[in-house]
Amino acid sequence: MLKPKTELVRGLTLTAAIMIVAGSMIGSGIFRKPATMAAQLMSPELLLIVWLVAGIITFIGALCNAEVAGMIDATGGQYVYFQKMYGNFVSYLYGWSVFAVIQTGAGAAIAYVFGEYLGYFIKYPQLPESVQNFSLYVPIVGNIFPFAEFGAKVSAILCILFLTGINYVGVIFGGAVQSFVTFIKIASIVLLSFLLLASGTGSLANISTGFSMPASSTSNIISLFGLAIAGAFWAYDGWNNLTFVAGEIKQPQRNVPLGLLFGTLIVVIVYMLVNVAYLYVLPIEKMAKSPLVAATAAEFVFGSKGAILISIAVIISTFGALNGNILSTARVCFAMSRNNMFIKSLDKIHPRYATPHTSLVAQGLWSCLLVLSGTFDTITDYVMFASWLFYMLGAYGVIVLRKKMPDVPRPYKVWGYPYTPMIFVIFSFLFLVNTLVSDYENAAMGLLLILLGLPFYYWRIAKNKKIENI
Repeated sequence: MLKPKTELVRGLTLTAAIMIVAGSMIGSGIFRKPATMAAQLMSPELLLIVWLVAGIITFIGALCNAEVAGMIDATGGQYVYFQKMYGNFVSYLYGWSVFAVIQTGAGAAIAYVFGEYLGYFIKYPQLPESVQNFSLYVPIVGNIFPFAEFGAKVSAILCILFLTGINYVGVIFGGAVQSFVTFIKIASIVLLSFLLLASGTGSLANISTGFSMPASSTSNIISLFGLAIAGAFWAYDGWNNLTFVAGEIKQPQRNVPLGLLFGTLIVVIVYMLVNVAYLYVLPIEKMAKSPLVAATAAEFVFGSKGAILISIAVIISTFGALNGNILSTARVCFAMSRNNMFIKSLDKIHPRYATPHTSLVAQGLWSCLLVLSGTFDTITDYVMFASWLFYMLGAYGVIVLRKKMPDVPRPYKVWGYPYTPMIFVIFSFLFLVNTLVSDYENAAMGLLLILLGLPFYYWRIAKNKKIENI
């Protein structure tokens, strides 16, 4: 008879690590955001510069994370890092935010896009209008419509439950699914890009216009650049998901840093390539007017079949991104629970599959509720400010740990220290200031949602002290 498993299994290879990073980053953003960014900037050169700058900043963030990940290989990733850097309070706020809103909200949004595009092939039944218009008022969030777009929501929920089940039965299986799907979607996006560039239906003049912009855009260029780069960051988000499963990666001191670096670099190259392909086919004016630029570009070249190709690409892409999200995020509340800072029952390891099964189930159910709320886009807008606050703290934490833990071996040391982490800190700070100025309401609401976790924190602290005194 096999002994019940009480610890997580180190079963993820370097390939799986790279694919978790790349697969978590490449979701729906690259198919949706370019058009919005084009409308904001109205310059192909500036659009490409924004994607490149956002990619470089993201890569620098990955470099910073790689140093910490190499020295601390515990499951829970950034949550554990913050604990070492700043103590329980900051680490708890981060973990609470990840579980309550940041990662689960992002997962709900990705799943919904999956459901939307699946609807291209499946005709969803329509509920009566009176049912679709049924609303509930939720404090802070506002009115929600749980039965609106119900077909897409049901598909999204089924996808979340299916992938939760996949990761429930083993991290190796979940990692294998992630590697396969990510390879397919990267290959699909690269192939699409080359087909667009080789079609002969576009023009290089679309890419180079001499930085010509409308006068209205020129006069407000800093604000518009900030808004556009926020869109790019949404598409690049997910690069730190790998650290959440560091405790389940083979040779973590080597493979986690390499996974972060190679995975992020692959995504930067893919994003630059596909945006050049978009611009080659579509002038910036047409790109700005397209709600789904990838579909418009494919349809322009391939006709009606183009929409089918893009729908398949988006389905594959969102499926892979959602799997990466589910696989990694559950480890945060698992680590919090093991540290007696969250619901205790979420620290369980499945005796057969060696997975944090209770955390996976709790995360999956909460994501499903967020899908039904239909407010995930609003929620992710709320937490953009908070997400980058934590990113900034993480980069500065590299400097903190150099002073607090100078003798701990560092298999990888961030290139250009201390300038590299400070570049990321300064850029993050400027981005946060710009967000406060241009999007004050969402920034304030984001902070409020995060601070809602404080009552549970102080309750947990009081309970832990009571147990210690017994």
